[in-house]
Amino acid sequence: MPEEEKLAAVREGLPATAAGIYLNTGSAGPLPAETARAMAEVTAVELATGRAHPDYLMDGLPRMDEARAAVAAIAGTTIDQIALTHASTDGMNLATLAADWHSGDLAVTSTQEHPGGLGPLYAMRERFGVELAFVDPDPDGDDDRTVAAFDAAIRPGTRLVSISHVLWTTGALMPVQRIAALAHERGALVVVDGAQAMGAIPVSVGDTGADLYAMSSQKWLLGPDGMGALWCSPAALERTHSMLAGWFSFSEIDGAGKAVVQPDARRFQVSNYHRPSVVGMARSCGWLSMFVGLEWIHARARALARRTRDLLVEIDGVELLTPADRMATLITFRIAGWEAQAALDELGARAFAIARTIPQLDALRISIGFFNTEEEIDRLVECVALLAAHTPVTIPPRRRLTIVGSER
Repeated sequence: MPEEEKLAAVREGLPATAAGIYLNTGSAGPLPAETARAMAEVTAVELATGRAHPDYLMDGLPRMDEARAAVAAIAGTTIDQIALTHASTDGMNLATLAADWHSGDLAVTSTQEHPGGLGPLYAMRERFGVELAFVDPDPDGDDDRTVAAFDAAIRPGTRLVSISHVLWTTGALMPVQRIAALAHERGALVVVDGAQAMGAIPVSVGDTGADLYAMSSQKWLLGPDGMGALWCSPAALERTHSMLAGWFSFSEIDGAGKAVVQPDARRFQVSNYHRPSVVGMARSCGWLSMFVGLEWIHARARALARRTRDLLVEIDGVELLTPADRMATLITFRIAGWEAQAALDELGARAFAIARTIPQLDALRISIGFFNTEEEIDRLVECVALLAAHTPVTIPPRRRLTIVGSER
């Protein structure tokens, strides 16, 4: 389809894009109408016929496999290396717990990690006395300086290196391959948080150098909340063990001591999953890869994100925290004279922009999606320029609509 027609069709399939300038896919993306219909159909069946028949339980297994296959297609891998999880945080916990921890072991991470990755590390520190080393990624996106900092922190005997593919704070694209190579030289396991990368940029998980790679459903894969996936490399399957297990983790299990663990990544699937959400995740991934097209998605999002950054950097008083040469689809910035929340409130009221703040940086973060339009970006940038030219005290009042009611 011609670009204009295709974009219109995509936005029609994402009704939430009409609710405002949708700039927070990094938290939760717009749900495709096709996904919502598929989930509603499953819910209707559960309501009408119940969920108790054994056939219904067994029918859930191929639905789970469909979701795994749909994720695998986007991640550039095979279904046997994908396990379903409850969000990327679940995946990061499973991956972190899979290391063979001992008291005094070292784990290396960055100062810009999401709590979903930091949480399990803090738990290991509390439970096993694991030592944590924090590395500051170079703020200018200089890969050599970032890698050098990790090189100094990853000493021989390091048990685990846990990093994000794309930092949720500044939006910087991390040199995961180079960091992973250092970690492997010193015998460490590498866990990567891909929540802000998978679906947003081209990712072939096997090329990242990761041993385990966690993904989120509700962000750039545009799926339902509460779902995610974990990729496990064939080599990692040989040296890791899931510390959590249930009926789905085994190919055979009974109460007489027999337990045969799943031969592939399914060993990390601990429990059952909400059936409508499993179907919804698969449908969203299929919608992206087969209806929209990943090549178009990635190219358009990258070009639009670059255009947005170029426009913002030209505004006096705007400080870009996202490195120009190491950016994906997140852009983090500050506006001089404005606290982040106050600026976000103004952008929401004046331009109907739906974004978020990064409190630890007192900064605004916008997520540029393939479904955004150039007109939306221009409207946002115009409003940012207005804020940058004023302070919360001097900015002109917003136009208000007075509704006159009648007495009854």
